[in-house]
Amino acid sequence: MSTTLATERSRDSQEPRNQEPVTLSIVIPCLNEEICIGEFVEWCHQGLKDAGISGEILIVDSSTDRSPEIAAAHGARVLRVPKRGLGRAYIDAIPHIRGKYVIMGDCDLTYDFRELKPFVEKLDCGDDYVMGSRFAGYIEPGSMPGLHRYFGTPLTTWILNRIYGTRYSDIHCGMRAMTRDALKRINLESQSWEYASEMVLKAARLKLKIAEVPVRFYKDREGRLSHHKRSGWLSPWIAGWINLKAMFLYAPDFFVMTPGWIMLLIGLLLSMALCRGPIWLNSRIGLDMHSMLLGITLTTLGYSAIQLGTLARVFYNFNPGKRKRLAKRFTYNRGMVIALGLILIGTILDSILLAQWYQNGLRLQQISHQALLGLLLIILGFQTFVFTLLFQMIHLRHERAEA
Repeated sequence: MSTTLATERSRDSQEPRNQEPVTLSIVIPCLNEEICIGEFVEWCHQGLKDAGISGEILIVDSSTDRSPEIAAAHGARVLRVPKRGLGRAYIDAIPHIRGKYVIMGDCDLTYDFRELKPFVEKLDCGDDYVMGSRFAGYIEPGSMPGLHRYFGTPLTTWILNRIYGTRYSDIHCGMRAMTRDALKRINLESQSWEYASEMVLKAARLKLKIAEVPVRFYKDREGRLSHHKRSGWLSPWIAGWINLKAMFLYAPDFFVMTPGWIMLLIGLLLSMALCRGPIWLNSRIGLDMHSMLLGITLTTLGYSAIQLGTLARVFYNFNPGKRKRLAKRFTYNRGMVIALGLILIGTILDSILLAQWYQNGLRLQQISHQALLGLLLIILGFQTFVFTLLFQMIHLRHERAEA
């Protein structure tokens, strides 16, 4: 596939090797938009003129109609790529971008690319990532289905803001701008619709300076069907689902760290309090073996959740400084010593249990509270061993990449 793509780029991209840098690159995927593409390119020319900046219009095309020819005839550069998804189209375009700033969006005339100046002004003032907001701007009647306007977009925006501590008002707005350096740092990976959520959440995780500007959103032109409608009534639901998937995959620590600490603390409290035997709260109510088993379960789950959350944070390396601080705390030697110590103490506590098990013909008549504590320590020791290995593997990989 990579050889095919390289061949298509060299043949169809219409990109001289020695072109001068420009201020703004307008990078737009296109799939069978011959009804709109010509006027859209003219809108872009008007937007660049009104903003008073130099720019380029780069159409990333995988059409089967006359869209690429029409775009080129109106003065756009056309990069021909296979149809592999909306996010993939942007990834394919990155090596061809010449602008200091980059603005992305749709070429279906739903976003007004004659109004580029607010985005450029924000970037000139030092912002790294500028989102358009339809809710802060204008939404033409009939342009957005009620399900999207009043339920889907507000809900997913609220979820992302809660997870990442951001203040977006419209995470699904298709018009957004950023510096070229910010685009490289975001390191876009998503191949499909979820690229939009990936970009906004990575901008937050990377601590980019984020701003919003109002945009105008229009309904489809007469005779044009949106890509969601072309794909069927399930398409918006599928798009929403994969956007939620991106939010969860890039922030699993949000869902596991706090619950993990709560479970760990409650579990340790129960386990340690009962390790010497039952505790009676009054003449009728007491805590015994079953409560200790609950404590062991909570401790194990909580410890696992905290470790998984920590691994998630260092895996994506959004904050290299924090990863290095964690690496100083979770060293290989320290992890191995703690793991072996826990396993050794747990084995000693369970040695009596093992002897009883053997003497009774591989059967146990009673399990002591100390034996349960020993089993817990063995489990925690093994978890610490595995966590240390995985943490060091991820950390060393990032260290080598940064060297």
